[in-house]
Amino acid sequence: MGLLMMMLTIGGLGMAFILFVVARWTEQAWLSKFVLGAVTVWLVFYTTMLLGVSLASREKTLGLNEAKEFCGFYIDCHLQASVSTVRTAKQFGDKTANGFFYIVKVKISNDAIRVELGLHDPKFEVVDKQMRTFKPIKFSDCSGNFFEQKVPAGGSFEGEVIFDLPTDVTNPRLDISEGIGIDKVIEAVLIGDEDSIFHRRTRFKLTEQTQTAGVK
Repeated sequence: MGLLMMMLTIGGLGMAFILFVVARWTEQAWLSKFVLGAVTVWLVFYTTMLLGVSLASREKTLGLNEAKEFCGFYIDCHLQASVSTVRTAKQFGDKTANGFFYIVKVKISNDAIRVELGLHDPKFEVVDKQMRTFKPIKFSDCSGNFFEQKVPAGGSFEGEVIFDLPTDVTNPRLDISEGIGIDKVIEAVLIGDEDSIFHRRTRFKLTEQTQTAGVK
């Protein structure tokens, strides 16, 4: 519905612009007022729908091996991300955590038949019950963004994201997002999209872990 509404809005605004130019050129004041009134009514309706759907949304929490879809062009949802394992440790290699290291193994899959796909500038963030946010301290590969690599059709790969979370953290959930530039602008005003204004997000539960003394 969101994509259809946006396409109708873009098409309608284009038509309204043409009619407004014609009205000004032919000096038809009634047509100018009609076009401006119609555009105002539609934009108020669209904004109401956008905010209403977002405010009515609820956060969705996924467990281990449950997939979150990422949609190219907002239609072909062939890329998925899931969390396969979560471990905690006080030490990781020669590093000691300020709280506890959360070592999260993330799987990126592509179920397209022919085309290789990849996430665009993926971001990882942990949010806890108090809505505090935590950035990762390390990825599987420190040379660039490991999770930005292309996934062949029907393929997948896994990598680890490591967070140093405080000892008082409760209900930590992993948020994975992606997109750059114009994508973010479009999604901010796309009705029902997870990245639209005030919309609740889909996150991965990080409380199902096996605690270990140290990880190499």
